[in-house]
Amino acid sequence: MRKNGIIFVLAVAAVLAATSAFAADDLAAKLQAVLAGGADARFWQVSADDVQEMIAGKKTDFVVVDVRPSPEDYKEGHVPGSIFIAPQDMFKPESLAKLPKNKKIILVCGTGQVQNIPLLGLRALGYDARTMRFGYTAWIKDYRGGAGMQDTIQNASNKNYPLEK
Repeated sequence: MRKNGIIFVLAVAAVLAATSAFAADDLAAKLQAVLAGGADARFWQVSADDVQEMIAGKKTDFVVVDVRPSPEDYKEGHVPGSIFIAPQDMFKPESLAKLPKNKKIILVCGTGQVQNIPLLGLRALGYDARTMRFGYTAWIKDYRGGAGMQDTIQNASNKNYPLEK
């Protein structure tokens, strides 16, 4: 009986391993299919002006999602009507339940970098996800993220890092 139990466990493990390999291949194919259309769609970016026009026009076909990692950032100020979902929580069932599949999902972070982390996954799940180009740096005058970007640009100009051609 013990031998049959071991054989059963090994058979289940083999099936699970094969299934996860197929699942990984399926996921990679789905992500590649999303990325293949990215360049033609300008990688799903909208401008701060676009977002402001949607808000001013009282459009209802979009949701702005603040994805700065800290809820304190959101409490300091955010795009009117936006909701907060930390990027590290984006794919939790309770977070996905807040996102309508029939509306544009516009992700916004401090400088336009973190918002790109959940973008591809959301698009692969069927959401019409987009990002606001340069995040809050493009939305809030003198936003601290803009100062960090300027420091980075200045550092690069001072260093003159090599470029291979």
